[in-house]
Amino acid sequence: MALGAFPVRTSVAVSDIERAVAFYEGKLGLRALWSGPSAHIAGGSRIYESGGGPALNVYQSATAGQTSATLATWYVDDIDRVAGELAEAGVELTRYEQYEHDAKGITARAGGGRIAWFQDPDGNTFAVEADA
Repeated sequence: MALGAFPVRTSVAVSDIERAVAFYEGKLGLRALWSGPSAHIAGGSRIYESGGGPALNVYQSATAGQTSATLATWYVDDIDRVAGELAEAGVELTRYEQYEHDAKGITARAGGGRIAWFQDPDGNTFAVEADA
């Protein structure tokens, strides 16, 4: 079996789907392609479009926010603009002590480029990244 031949999408657990919808749709501007049940909750799941296709599955679960790892990264052409738009929408960029951040909260990426992190209301971590 070659899984590389099939599409993949990131799944993110949230503790409250309505609060998550307000964040993902209201603050990040993602468009829901599908709304349906999670394992035990009617209306407890959304699939969001990004980059022209289904990219992010958000579902209500008791396991929400249990990892500090970056769960998904958006690759953008203008990280300064995107960081500014996130800030205007009320999304705070996450700053880590081990990295130097500019005034906007963006840090240099190893090997070139720049990256910035942010979290959803459950503490799930995401990033925006650019090559320049």
